[in-house]
Amino acid sequence: MRKVKNEDHSDRDAWLEAIMDEYGERLTKLAYNYVKDWSLAEDIVQDVFVTCFRHYEEIDEITSYKAWIYRLVINRAKDVLKSSAFKRVVMNSNLYSLFTSKEPLPEMSLVKRSEEEILSRSVLDLPIKYREVIILYYYEECSISEMVNVLGVNANTIKTRLNRGRNKLKNRMERWGHDGK
Repeated sequence: MRKVKNEDHSDRDAWLEAIMDEYGERLTKLAYNYVKDWSLAEDIVQDVFVTCFRHYEEIDEITSYKAWIYRLVINRAKDVLKSSAFKRVVMNSNLYSLFTSKEPLPEMSLVKRSEEEILSRSVLDLPIKYREVIILYYYEECSISEMVNVLGVNANTIKTRLNRGRNKLKNRMERWGHDGK
């Protein structure tokens, strides 16, 4: 992975703009997969870029920049999920009850869901430990060794979670196909 930092190390703003261009959208999608709220995901990524800006001088000491920045996003997203404010706002909102309702909205019944939408929803419904490895492996194209650095767990654990996550996805996809949900 090439370093995004300018060669002369003199233009911090240009460096930050370059990493925002390169990673911004992917990191926002990654954060969204944890918090399931686009605006909150954007806030998380903004916080991560502020952290990057503050650690500009230490950037050469980071072994894997991609792993480092992904880890920052994942940790920040998990912190947000643990926060009591997040739980109060999301769990008590009317939107949460709409999304968790087993009954489809009338408008949704009229719209036929594509396989990609079903897959995306199935991935988002996975427990976090399976969701994160599926997203990193398939959507972010991280290798097992990169995921070891990002998640801080050993390779065998990642492989096990990938297999279990795939099986859970397969079962969910089969249910979608048979239930017509």
